[in-house]
Amino acid sequence: MIGTAELVALEDDVRRAVRTGSDAGLRVLGYGEISLVIGFPAGQPRAACKRLPAFASAAHAARYEAVFERYLEALRQRGLTVAPSALHTVPASDGTVTGYVVQPILPAEHLAPAVLRTSPPDADHPVVRAVVDHVVAAVDETVGLDAQLSNWVHADDGRLTYLDVTTPILRGPDGRSALDVDVFLAPFPWAMRAPLRRFVVPSILARYHDRRSVLLDVAANLLKERLDPWLPAVVTAANRVLGTAPLTVEEVRKDYVSDARQWETLLRLRRADRWWQQTVRRREYPFLLPGRIER
Repeated sequence: MIGTAELVALEDDVRRAVRTGSDAGLRVLGYGEISLVIGFPAGQPRAACKRLPAFASAAHAARYEAVFERYLEALRQRGLTVAPSALHTVPASDGTVTGYVVQPILPAEHLAPAVLRTSPPDADHPVVRAVVDHVVAAVDETVGLDAQLSNWVHADDGRLTYLDVTTPILRGPDGRSALDVDVFLAPFPWAMRAPLRRFVVPSILARYHDRRSVLLDVAANLLKERLDPWLPAVVTAANRVLGTAPLTVEEVRKDYVSDARQWETLLRLRRADRWWQQTVRRREYPFLLPGRIER
């Protein structure tokens, strides 16, 4: 999907954008909560390149890649079709390594939210049923899943393809996360990393290991996607598998507001760190941040 020389050129473009504070010249497909997604080449993208925070060394990148590959295999073993995904790295002169998770560009009209927009709300819609089935099949104490609708593509043959593998949500036999979360805390102020690591990250990751919480996120994501009319149908579909702990529309709405506030607070911390690094310390802030996000 992308060659080594092309990836190096793309990273040069990103670093130039970081220095200028403008993403002009980049084909930005989206800003994740942590990663930046860039289409390559900019004119007619054939690859979606998800840029990760820099790894401290090649050894750190190798450890991430091992967990990344384990996660892909775990999802496949549980019946998910995963978009072809590969980790590519670009070393820097200071010894750090920038990672890109590269996937093929898939038709925007096949993204699950776009598919639902063309149909009337229905708890038996094949996309809704497949997402719920995949959550039941994949999620447990060892494997987690961010199953919100924007992470799925609905193919012409009816299969769903899963996209969001950048954060491998895996636990070992001891219940500890297999992922070194420090690389994903790099965009936050240094003083906040320890509290985030101890008090915030564990609760965020734990949600993805609980089927009810994952389905709650699926329903709440409808509000972000402006698919509010679908909310009762998706709640109905989720409750078919939740048994004695059903969701309610009111709970979903409250969870959406709470979740949006949490992520907005985290983004404000990153913006504050950017201001501190650039204005006070006169240092380059190595990340591009989104503007105002409609949540």
